[in-house]
Parts: sequence; C-alpha cells; structure tokens
Amino acid sequence: MQATIFGIPNCDTMKKARDWLDHHHIAYRFHDYRKDGVPQDLLEGWVKELGWEALLNRNGTTFRKLPESDKTGLNARRAVALMCAQPSLIRRPVLDTGQRRVVGFAPQVYATLF
Repeated sequence: MQATIFGIPNCDTMKKARDWLDHHHIAYRFHDYRKDGVPQDLLEGWVKELGWEALLNRNGTTFRKLPESDKTGLNARRAVALMCAQPSLIRRPVLDTGQRRVVGFAPQVYATLF
C-alpha cells in the first residue's frame, strides 16, 4: 500500500519529510490540508489513535490568532471542530503508512516505518 503524507506544501518540516521519502525511493501520495481539507471522520480516527494534543498545532500563527474562547477548555471534540474548520491547525506532517500514523518528522522514526 502507498503511504500518504498530509500537510501543506510550503512548510519546512513537510519539505524535509518529502525529501526523505524521495531520497529513500518511497512512493507516497501528498494530501494538501488547505486545498483538499481533512474529512472529520479521518481526523476523529487520528485523534483516537494519536490524541488531539499531538495533532493540534498550538505553536503556529493560526492558533495564536484564534479568539481566547476557542483556545480555552479544549477537549477532543472541540479540537476536532477547530482542525476541521482550519486545517492549518493540524500539526504536520501526518504520515499514514496504511498500518500506522505518525505526526511530525524524525528521520529515525521514518526509517523504522519503512
């Protein structure tokens, strides 16, 4: 099965992850969060597997620009709603190998997956 990498094209971490996959001749499909969105059921599955805390990018500009009322009292349901409404809130990349999903890029982690 072909891996899918989810993110946005101009993110530096995404570029590193895609370069690593290309360098190791690993076939993958790129899914652009901004252009293609992320279906709520897929996001809910990621949250069950990985936890909403791992998926929600609290360090980015998008999160910082949210109203305080959206940032406080977060839980899985509210985090999924925010990430569906604004996919750039999802940490990147999310790599789906078909067997497993990982958030972020670490060469040593990718090496163990492939």
